Amino acid sequence: MEKEEFPPLCPDFVVDLRSRSDSLAALREKMREYLTNGARLGWLIDPIDRRVYVYEPPDGETCFEDPESLSGEPVLRGFVLEPRRLWA
Repeated sequence: MEKEEFPPLCPDFVVDLRSRSDSLAALREKMREYLTNGARLGWLIDPIDRRVYVYEPPDGETCFEDPESLSGEPVLRGFVLEPRRLWA
């Protein structure tokens, strides 16, 4: 049986929402992997600790404590997320 191959694609934007059963370390590693493979913006939203990890090349990871808003610029033009609405 032939194994199906997938094209080497990576999205420009990735978002992941941590649940209580998720390992934060594993999610952070997965987000870094997306960057390595060409993602231009990644958000790891952690409602448990009220943090958002933003991933952008070339800087890598930046952690924001309880941010009021996040801008998707320039990848998501005009898009703003208010993470505090997720904490409620």
